[in-house]
Amino acid sequence: MSALSDERKPISGGVHVAQRHDSGHKHVAGTAEYIDDIVEPAGTLHAYLGLSTCANGAITAMDLDAVRAAPGVVGVLTAADVPGVNDISPNHKDDEPILAEGRSVFNGQPLFAVVAETREAARRAAHLAKVEYAEEPFDVDVAAARASGGRVVTEGMTMRRGDVPGALASARHRVKGSMTIGGQDHFYLEGQIAMATPGEDDEVTVYSSTQHPSEIQHMVGHALGVPSNAVNVIVRRMGGGFGGKETQGNIFACVAAIAAKAFGRTVKIRPDRDDDMIATGKRHDFVVDYEVGFDDAGRISAVDAVYAARCGYSADLSGPVTDRALFHADNAYYYPNVHLKSEPLRTNTVSNTAFRGFGGPQGMVGCERWIEDIAYTLGMDPLDVRKANFYGETGRDVTPYYQTVEDNIVGRVVEELEASSDYRKRREEIVASNRTSTVLKRGIALTPVKFGISFTMTAFNQAGALVHIYKDGSVHLNHGGTEMGQGVYVKVAQVLADEFQIDLSKVKITATTTGKVPNTSATAASSGSDLNGMAAANAAGQIKERLVKFAAEKYGVPEDAVVFEPNCVLVGNQRIDWAEFINQAYLGRVQLSAAGFYKTPDIHWDRAAGKGKPFFYFAYGAACSEVVVDTLTGEYMVERVDILHDVGKSLNPAIDIGQIEGGFIQGMGWLTTEELWWDDKGQLRTHAPSTYKIPLASDVPKVFNVRLAEWSVNKAPTIRRSKAVGEPPFMLAISVLEALSMAAASVADYRIPPRMDAPATPERVLMTIERLKRAAAGQ
Repeated sequence: MSALSDERKPISGGVHVAQRHDSGHKHVAGTAEYIDDIVEPAGTLHAYLGLSTCANGAITAMDLDAVRAAPGVVGVLTAADVPGVNDISPNHKDDEPILAEGRSVFNGQPLFAVVAETREAARRAAHLAKVEYAEEPFDVDVAAARASGGRVVTEGMTMRRGDVPGALASARHRVKGSMTIGGQDHFYLEGQIAMATPGEDDEVTVYSSTQHPSEIQHMVGHALGVPSNAVNVIVRRMGGGFGGKETQGNIFACVAAIAAKAFGRTVKIRPDRDDDMIATGKRHDFVVDYEVGFDDAGRISAVDAVYAARCGYSADLSGPVTDRALFHADNAYYYPNVHLKSEPLRTNTVSNTAFRGFGGPQGMVGCERWIEDIAYTLGMDPLDVRKANFYGETGRDVTPYYQTVEDNIVGRVVEELEASSDYRKRREEIVASNRTSTVLKRGIALTPVKFGISFTMTAFNQAGALVHIYKDGSVHLNHGGTEMGQGVYVKVAQVLADEFQIDLSKVKITATTTGKVPNTSATAASSGSDLNGMAAANAAGQIKERLVKFAAEKYGVPEDAVVFEPNCVLVGNQRIDWAEFINQAYLGRVQLSAAGFYKTPDIHWDRAAGKGKPFFYFAYGAACSEVVVDTLTGEYMVERVDILHDVGKSLNPAIDIGQIEGGFIQGMGWLTTEELWWDDKGQLRTHAPSTYKIPLASDVPKVFNVRLAEWSVNKAPTIRRSKAVGEPPFMLAISVLEALSMAAASVADYRIPPRMDAPATPERVLMTIERLKRAAAGQ
């Protein structure tokens, strides 16, 4: 105890303070433990998948004798060896087998699994299978899928408001076009991996590199034919996820678990990078067909658009992803009359899945295309067209899904960035430079982001946490969020430290496990810190309430005289050291553990009606990008990027800035260098670093200025009034595509909409430039 006059130092590591990533030093030193680093139990076996080489057709024969006879092979699993349900569809549509039965529906589909004494033995044996097919026609893209009947993997969605045909008919101007938007591979540093250890009776423990432990638990249970309480899933960290580990880890966890129970030994499975890229889903490719009406000032009166997507052979998450594209087809713009439709098409390719932004980026790229078309049609600066269409006053504040935008700060964000980046002056200089430069052309663009935060499936907006305080004052934290490098662990730990007013060093961050916190939602939709931070705070609140009552009774003071101060508790006129106080509470038989829970309030969504309030709040941002393009080769460089982004009152500014920088670069890669290509056999040919080009360190803009909108405070009652940061910054990279479009448009004196598809590879940039030159010459 100490006298009341003692001066107290603030805690080390509370919220709103920059803290290093809890595992950052381990990442650098190579001591962070991933699944492949876990010491393998004696007798561990290794599994490997055998993949199809047919894009569509019946399997007429599958001879696995040579596989079984290969050195080191213990056994081979086929669909017949699945003891429970041979399906890992996240939507329970029974359309995604663990191992194929009877036919192959994409080139690279898993047919069987080899289990061997070593990984190398299993990998080599997997290539010895002799499989015969009765091949049939197949579709690999949107155009082919439409041509063969346009079958969908799940029902599309429609949003409509107003009289679109009438508004288009009466519009002063109209533009009509189509845009192709490419997909993207997740290219996480740590590939897919799982390790399963059999337990007593029906039990199994699974280590999985997954963003959704509860789904892995559910899928493994169904595959084994056992209840979820027999399956324990553990996730300490992932080496990246980006949505690729929301559902795509299901097959690896199920194969490992089935093999572990079948052979009574621990089984690990880790595919090569090539097979990982071939057999797992990606960001959806989209084709956006649109018609837009507008006036002389560029103000939109009507939008009619169809968002068609290459979804792959099964539903996976294509329904929610294509829905989300429509939710963000407005970005920051108000449409008086609007009709939006999604078209999730079935193709003979790997089933596409979640990816950072979850369809939102494709929705935004589509709408920025018609903003661009309007600007070049009218001879205006695209930024002026954007500002003319921003959500604004009452009457221009309702989205196509009928949610009122109540926290709109996009105007202020854009105006501040416009000034700080010196956009107007630089654009004038670039236009002047382009008149005289015959080879190198420059471009600049400033684009906004408005991104809704919440799962659009209302039930997913819930989270749990388990908090223990041990009698020495140390705190144990477990919650449903998973750590994939984004910093959710340290952020939630900061929340807990702030709640108890103790140093962050006193909080132990532990692995996520379904045995501690059940029925968790995926760490996705930018909601990890929002949901799990609130759940942890709820648990802390329960414990604090008990501690306050205990102290008030023990010391004979009113409850409001018990105050948590930095690393101590003020009880009346006495300060008691935190550890001493907790030990007293233990001796007083106070429960020092609590399960916290949180569900996002005031959200609802009626998909059939296309109406509701699906988002708890919106996050905003803006980016200004400048590029230089060689018009002889199509090569380009991103010279400078300025970003102003809204994260509310940041829980951890260092983590948030890192997320903004990383999200922007990843988005830039999607829109510029990352191209997926299938050959005439339906085989993905861009399945390795040699053929698939993610951004390098040399691609980072020469000048890269990132600032937080520190004046922003979330109006919604989120954890410490912060805002999500995982996905919204990704779409700031649209400014790079728009800047490249301006540079290309300069060859036609900005009189022709450039209409450059994505990704804007150097080849595509060059083709756009040549097309514009011919159009300008009247050819």
